[in-house]
Amino acid sequence: MTHADDRSGDAIHLERCIELAEAALAAGDDPFGSVLVGANGTVLGEDHNHETSRADPTAHPELALAQWAVAQLSPAERAAATVYTSGEHCPMCAAAHGWVGLGRIVFAASSAQLAAWRAEWGLPPSPVSALPITAVVPGLEVAGPVSPFDERMRAIHERAARR
Repeated sequence: MTHADDRSGDAIHLERCIELAEAALAAGDDPFGSVLVGANGTVLGEDHNHETSRADPTAHPELALAQWAVAQLSPAERAAATVYTSGEHCPMCAAAHGWVGLGRIVFAASSAQLAAWRAEWGLPPSPVSALPITAVVPGLEVAGPVSPFDERMRAIHERAARR
């Protein structure tokens, strides 16, 4: 487990991811939020989940940011960027991240944690395997889960499960 103070800026960006996850939940979507940050610390983009509000189960923020990055940034800029996210990338989003050559990922809660929480709450498993990002994109620099953000995401996901 990683801690929020391990790298400067991580806590600020993970806090924003949680705010975006809360916005997704308020809009009726599953609570996921992500922020793309350039090498100099500038926020380049952010998004939250839209799978319900857009009736598109692939409308994940990590995928949207990867698509934006490949259209707007050079390969070097993409490689130097960091994606912060409230939850570890699903395999679809991890593949997009790898294909466009984005850099480091920092996630609040892991896919394994989310799968365990969902089972604990009696919810069906995800239709997609909960793989670690590095199983999809080997060699990628990854940090997470990050305490205490993972426990905050647990509470948000539990609210989503109870709605």
